Amino acid sequence: MALSAGIIGLPNVGKSTLFNALCSGKAAVENYPFCTIDPNHGVVAVPDDRLARIAAHITTQKVVPAFLELIDIAGLVKGASNGAGLGNQFLGHIKDVDAVVQVVRCFEEGDVVHVDGSVDPLRDVSTVETELLLKDLETAEKGVERVGKIAKSGEKEHKEKLVLFEKVRDAISRGVPARALPLDPESLAAIAEMHLITAKPMLYVANVAESDLSPASESAHLKALRKHAEKQAMVCIPICAKIEAELNELSESERSEFLASLGLRESGLATLARAIYKLLGLISFFTFNEKELHAWNLCAGATAPQAAGTIHSDFEKGFVKADVYTVEELERYTSEHALRTAGRIRSEGKDYIVKDGEILFFKFTT
Repeated sequence: MALSAGIIGLPNVGKSTLFNALCSGKAAVENYPFCTIDPNHGVVAVPDDRLARIAAHITTQKVVPAFLELIDIAGLVKGASNGAGLGNQFLGHIKDVDAVVQVVRCFEEGDVVHVDGSVDPLRDVSTVETELLLKDLETAEKGVERVGKIAKSGEKEHKEKLVLFEKVRDAISRGVPARALPLDPESLAAIAEMHLITAKPMLYVANVAESDLSPASESAHLKALRKHAEKQAMVCIPICAKIEAELNELSESERSEFLASLGLRESGLATLARAIYKLLGLISFFTFNEKELHAWNLCAGATAPQAAGTIHSDFEKGFVKADVYTVEELERYTSEHALRTAGRIRSEGKDYIVKDGEILFFKFTT
């Protein structure tokens, strides 16, 4: 799926360090504001233990996980909505992503300067969110003006759209992000044309010190950000970007040992990748043959032909049916042959909604 998440935040909060660790990228990491100017693009594999569970019962040459596209966007500062810093560029880039990951600094380190002179996660979050709201207010006002002119025709549809746009504009002017508005699917589809930044799903990454990785020793900074996230019904994931960068340089065995020494079962990046996947509204389905076992991204609610289209457009155009079964069924019967003999493989048509974790084999005509 061509969906992407943008990594945002103030300068010097660890965005590029996190991006590099996630994507094994080469984004510049320096101790000064606006080190990142042009957005860096990368992909990250989504950890999924179901791949290993499937591989235990089939023969294939390689295993390919699902991937996410991430974009490391230039740091934002107060006044960005009016062009301060790299504001116009920042806000332009963020409009192009489908979800937002806001990195918030929750660690104290004198050698790493903070753009505002001190560490205060709630102040930083407020700065970023205020700038996004101000930009959205400008966008919404233009939308109301445009629809208002059309509504003068007197048509009911345009008048209703104007009322909706005014409702959204007024909420944003009160500091309410568009994603928090109780809108039905039809209304959400209508306001999509405004491309509001605050309508995008968002989660927080708390960039913490190593000591914060233990729940028993969480800092006041992290606790404050968690509480704020809970009030906003948002996810907050603590990650020590510095440690993740170190993990990225180790072999698989060394990585496991290092994580164990920290009392961790998996890296913070694995947790984050899955959280971004969920934030984007994605599920995974699997296909395999003698050459590869492959996990694929798919928007929740998509049909079997749409799933086929993620592999190749010709598969969707010529879709006939899909043979479907689950990972759990494969584990129970241990082979596709046994599944077929037991009548456990279902044939589904064009209206079938694919579910997370299903294994599919597509049949199509050319």
